[in-house]
Amino acid sequence: MHSNTRALRRASDAASGRRPLAVLTAVAGAVLALTLTGGIASTAAAAAATEPLGRYSDRAALTIAEGTDALETAEALGADVAEADLDLGETPTTVDTAEVKANLDALEERMRMPDIVVAALAVDTEAEIAAVQDETAALKKAFTVAKEKKAAAEAKRAAEEKAAKERAAAAAAALAEGNTVAGAKATAQRLASSQYGWGSGEFSCLVSLWNKESGWNYQAFNPSGATGIPQALPGSKMASAGSDWATNATTQIVWGLGYISSVYGSPCAAWSHSQAVNWY
Repeated sequence: MHSNTRALRRASDAASGRRPLAVLTAVAGAVLALTLTGGIASTAAAAAATEPLGRYSDRAALTIAEGTDALETAEALGADVAEADLDLGETPTTVDTAEVKANLDALEERMRMPDIVVAALAVDTEAEIAAVQDETAALKKAFTVAKEKKAAAEAKRAAEEKAAKERAAAAAAALAEGNTVAGAKATAQRLASSQYGWGSGEFSCLVSLWNKESGWNYQAFNPSGATGIPQALPGSKMASAGSDWATNATTQIVWGLGYISSVYGSPCAAWSHSQAVNWY
């Protein structure tokens, strides 16, 4: 706070006591001293000279109203910022309103002060109010930017989570479709052709072979330990084609086709062996 204002406040505080004559003398002396030294009271005194006495009480009332509004706005914003707990960077998260509060308290006693004291205090208070309003505006801007940044981050995260869920749902649907008998056969026909060059004749033998072994059921299990569509014995052999061998028909088919190719050379050769000895 300005040293001139502190002097005026001491004078105005004295004006609220029980010895009005002595106090007014003290106030007049303080005002005169401030005026002669060119402080803020000199500015107020110059303004007071052009207006009728008593006008500054009305001005003080307006200053109090403006200051009260500025305090409420700053404090409400500070509460919102504290509750949001956002990173505002180097911007202070609260507005310093102590000077305005002190000045407003002093102005409440304006009816006991000379007009020139009220005028000087009002001028100083208005300057403090302007500073509070500027700081509040800066805090509001930083707070808005932080909220927008957080909202954008949350929207991005939500979009990513949605996309991940959609991919997972699509993968689950594809797995479920691939695990059906029709889906497993379609996968086997595609891989037999693209990976091994086996045509429809070889695929027909493969259908016969795995119809006999498992009925193309990826969950098929034989007491001997043979598992899945190709009836691998034990089923854990199929882990070489993928860790999901127990739940994914495609993984079982990949392993089964590789086994037939390496051991028999083709599905028809494997089917002939199965027909001869009842296993392959």
